[in-house]
Amino acid sequence: MTLLTVSNLSKRYDSKPVVNNVSFSIDSGKCIALIGPNGAGKTTILRTLAGLLHSTSGSFQLGDMKTTGDIRKYIGYLPQHPVFYSWMTGREFLVYSGELALLSKTDANNRADELLDKVGIFDAKDKRIGKYSGGMKQRLGIAQALIHKPELLLLDEPVSSLDPIGRREILTMMEELKEEMSILFSTHILSDADEVSDELLLLHQGEIVESGSMNTLRQKYQTAKIELEFQSDIGKYKDKIDQLSAITNSYIDRNVLHVTATDILKARQEIFTAASGGYWPLTSFTLNRASLEDMFMKVVNT
Repeated sequence: MTLLTVSNLSKRYDSKPVVNNVSFSIDSGKCIALIGPNGAGKTTILRTLAGLLHSTSGSFQLGDMKTTGDIRKYIGYLPQHPVFYSWMTGREFLVYSGELALLSKTDANNRADELLDKVGIFDAKDKRIGKYSGGMKQRLGIAQALIHKPELLLLDEPVSSLDPIGRREILTMMEELKEEMSILFSTHILSDADEVSDELLLLHQGEIVESGSMNTLRQKYQTAKIELEFQSDIGKYKDKIDQLSAITNSYIDRNVLHVTATDILKARQEIFTAASGGYWPLTSFTLNRASLEDMFMKVVNT
């Protein structure tokens, strides 16, 4: 079931396009990563969907609701740099946020305690936010975005202020939250997008230049390279491999034979057949798996 549909969304500042004719959709229970370099338009898209900016053109629809209705109760939003009342405690802020979201005082208190525990700062619930570290504030911001149990969670660089342990905890939590809601998050940390997202939206200069699941994109941009290691006589086997029909070229670097192929599946079969028939002392065979960084560079340089 489609939860969010974005159609031809554009945003300009003083005639300069920041987001240009962007269209995509998000299904219920999916985690979508909006990735791209700084200035690509990620934050503008999220702020527009959260209702904090008006688009220059285009539209979006949440479920059966048009954007003319108030959809804020269905959306949770964490900005890249959340701002808090420093004199409040973490718990006071969450209760306050819950009451603003029209929760009863009892429900707001119960939900605040639940979320403080979920994001790992329950022990600091009575500490003033002004004394929180950057990572603790980021966790509190995520809790605030979840206070009213939204159907769509928008996160702008959600782990940017966290240490490695905190980053791991938040990414794990995002995996768990997919059971309850859809997530659209922006990041320039490509490994995070690779790890938790079901689909990717690659943004460059305000436009979506590629989209799809990680597996689909890997198949599309898979580099046709193989790395081989031998017990001995690597040069001898290089000459034999160069004679195979699917091989275009090869070179040796640090006792590893790097092979480029026209057809990686055919090359794999030819190498295995030759190695088996000739009793080659092959100790390692590695297909070069395209990383998200590789794919993004290929897309933006096309």
